[in-house]
Amino acid sequence: MARPIARWGVFLGFGALWWWAVLRLALAPGAGALEGAVAAGGWGLSLLPVHCVPKGRAAGAVDVRRWAQAWQMERATTASPHRRSDAGSAP
Repeated sequence: MARPIARWGVFLGFGALWWWAVLRLALAPGAGALEGAVAAGGWGLSLLPVHCVPKGRAAGAVDVRRWAQAWQMERATTASPHRRSDAGSAP
């Protein structure tokens, strides 16, 4: 029981620190680099993809071997060169 309470305490503490930095940046004329770093760091953490799963377990994921086969086939085929738009025109 103590572990979840401590975890919530840490989250609330970091949240309060982030809000302090954001409000100080917005309202105080003397806000500096420390407040900016705390605010930017907290915002950057919100961009982390926390609901990701490994590629093998993802719904609709394509097996890596299929991608490798597709790349190998692309290298093996040769396409005809593109025609230039002025190739057949007379001067």
